[in-house]
Amino acid sequence: QVQLVESGGGLVQTGGSLRLSCVASGGNFRLNVAGWYRRGPGKQREMVATISPRGTTNYADSVRGRFTVSRDSDKNTVYLQKNSLRPEDTAVYYCALGVLPYWGVGTQVTVSS
Repeated sequence: QVQLVESGGGLVQTGGSLRLSCVASGGNFRLNVAGWYRRGPGKQREMVATISPRGTTNYADSVRGRFTVSRDSDKNTVYLQKNSLRPEDTAVYYCALGVLPYWGVGTQVTVSS
């Protein structure tokens, strides 16, 4: 059974940075697309960034140029480096793996103005 555990969330001021990590266990991390999604207050869950097994990345327009997704297959970990954070980035961020996908439980990110 695949398990995903996110970490790195917290409270940060506008313009600040955070790095989220997600460690996967129980699945074949190397062969699966990994990504980050978020659900802001009163909003639906949306894709933030994805990365293929070969490292091809895809970003939501709202984060492109500010966020960077990466992966370390030796550590079964996917990262999300978030710079120039804005209050509208406040959300619960979820890690996802595979085409189903499998979901982590989420980590809260709050950006204060």
